[in-house]
Amino acid sequence: MEPQLNQEVLSTAAAHDGPIETDAVIVGAGPVGLFQVFELGLLEIKAHVIDSLAYPGGQCVELYPDKPIYDIPAVPVCTGQELTDNLLKQIEPFGPTFHFGQEVTTVQKQEDGRFFVETSKGTRFLTKTIFIAAGVGAFQPRTLKVEGLEKFDGRQLFYRVKNPADFAGKNLVIVGGGDSALDWTLNFVAEGPNKAESVILIHRRDGFKAAPASVAKMRELCDAYEMQFIVGQITGFDERDGRLTGVKVTGSDGVTRVVPLDVLLVFFGLSPKLGPIAEWGLDIERKQLVVDTEKFSTSVPGIFAVGDINVYPGKKKLILSGFHECALAAFGAAPIIFPEKGKIHLQYTTTSPKLHKVLGVESPVFD
Repeated sequence: MEPQLNQEVLSTAAAHDGPIETDAVIVGAGPVGLFQVFELGLLEIKAHVIDSLAYPGGQCVELYPDKPIYDIPAVPVCTGQELTDNLLKQIEPFGPTFHFGQEVTTVQKQEDGRFFVETSKGTRFLTKTIFIAAGVGAFQPRTLKVEGLEKFDGRQLFYRVKNPADFAGKNLVIVGGGDSALDWTLNFVAEGPNKAESVILIHRRDGFKAAPASVAKMRELCDAYEMQFIVGQITGFDERDGRLTGVKVTGSDGVTRVVPLDVLLVFFGLSPKLGPIAEWGLDIERKQLVVDTEKFSTSVPGIFAVGDINVYPGKKKLILSGFHECALAAFGAAPIIFPEKGKIHLQYTTTSPKLHKVLGVESPVFD
């Protein structure tokens, strides 16, 4: 189920003859890409945003729209969908234009210093700057390698949960040992509208990469016979009349057992694929873009990278880190976009009449 978004907030591109001339193109409409719109907007820089998904939100909406996030400053808890909706509301004054369902295929530096950008749908731009906020790139879930199993993909085999209610009352087998596997296991065991009929967790070993508290809770539920945990690997499956009826699990003792199910949920993490970005001539280290920490510029002046797709000493892959990077990237881009302005001075949204005008709010009167 695709997320329900306020379409009044989203300005999607209309038909256009010739390249769209703009100051900034943002590649990626996840939380960091959306906040980049805000930081550019404060500097009166309007942006076009491109994303391969059909809607904004990136990984937050695609992989865990209902999962709580606890480390957004001043927001004790929110879901991925709520975070996205709030960011869309926050950037509304700046009127970004979104180009969904397409990825950037071409980036070419022009003689005048601008970049020619073209997407998979043939949308073309001439832009002074590019901000790559593409998360881990064109992310794809790592799949379960069992011959023939792929025919159940999207029917009984799933690599992400978009609507938890679809799995309520079902006999679930969940595979994986990271946070996603444990979080969804606990979610479907818990009392509530999404509670499954039964939950069996399978992991190749008895150690986990998930949060210790989640692992402890899972073991507690096993001890209470509210779910099962099996150490082993899926090596085959059973089917009847075109439906998946069970998976064959080979344990560390070498014995293979059949585990019956209605639905198989697999959480092996994401396989990052830079895709066309790898061909843009940027410095890359382990599938990530190398940036400086002054303005988060890549090795090509005018192209910036923010969020999970970049790498630098001390990098932490946190949404809040990406937000910080957006601010410095915007200030780094301003001299390229407005060379005549000279030094761009920092102003505060609390006290600056200019920023209040940009945001469309009244300036407060301080005693």
